[in-house]
Amino acid sequence: MDKDKKHIRWGVLGAARIATVKVIPAMQQCTLARVAAIASRDLNKARQAAISLDIPRAYGSYEELLEDPDIDAVYNPLPNHLHLPWTLKAAAAGKHVLCEKPIGMNAAECQQLIAARDRHGVKIGEAFMVRSHPQWLRARELIQNGTLGTLRSVITAFTYNNQNPHNIRNIPEYGGGALMDIGCYAIQISRWMFGEEPTAVQSAIERDPAMHTDRLTSALLTFPSGHAIFTCSTQLMPYQRVQLLCTEGRIEIEIPFNAPPDQASTIFINTPQAQSGEEFPICDQYTLQGDAFSRAILDNSEVPTPLEDALRNMQVIDRVFANAANR
Repeated sequence: MDKDKKHIRWGVLGAARIATVKVIPAMQQCTLARVAAIASRDLNKARQAAISLDIPRAYGSYEELLEDPDIDAVYNPLPNHLHLPWTLKAAAAGKHVLCEKPIGMNAAECQQLIAARDRHGVKIGEAFMVRSHPQWLRARELIQNGTLGTLRSVITAFTYNNQNPHNIRNIPEYGGGALMDIGCYAIQISRWMFGEEPTAVQSAIERDPAMHTDRLTSALLTFPSGHAIFTCSTQLMPYQRVQLLCTEGRIEIEIPFNAPPDQASTIFINTPQAQSGEEFPICDQYTLQGDAFSRAILDNSEVPTPLEDALRNMQVIDRVFANAANR
């Protein structure tokens, strides 16, 4: 990378809602990133997105975007089953890739991405935007410095209600279901907060009788230092909350995963002596993620969530599926 380069030029594969509504507008506020192109298999759709979002270039195929020499990096928000093939193609074209979570359909796919990253000399990371949000960085700081004693338990609930059989989140072949879509956050956060990998996994999965995706998944992850318990569902009232239970205190994350970009975020810290809240200024975690990834490219440093971490997260997901299947 040119040491005098000031920003990274990004291309977006597809006009998925997460891209057009959340990520692209946020990245357009970045200091180090410029959204330069968007591609869709439908040229009119790409052009409409480009016009509405003021993106300079629109392509009628993903291949055309990858062939553009002016694109440095690619954001891949495609359905889960397309994460591997298009990230591989982007890497082969010499593009860095920020790929939506989960990184693939299983751990074996992530291993292929690691091989491709090393072979082509590009950066590839998983888009766990929560790892850039100040509320989580502060929670991790409190855990690591021992302010609240030792972390012993992480309790997570993350649910929404989507029973549309045509939605990609409800199609097994596309990697749909609660665990892949939102349970991956609970696993990521518990691993990140403990700074450890689980030694044992126990799980229970209930599948939708018609769509066959997991609509209710719960798991107990045993870590060297404690336990993580989570429930995720695609067919319950929308809700999300995380509790970090320590020997001398507790942290509660009010809006842990979808922190709004237009209002302050708050975490609550309780000890036997006091109860308090810490408020964080308005920020957009997708903007922070875009700048962090772009900085890693410019500085040739580590991306926020590298593939080695993505692999370990995916391995736990595989174990949750496997344990439930063997019960």
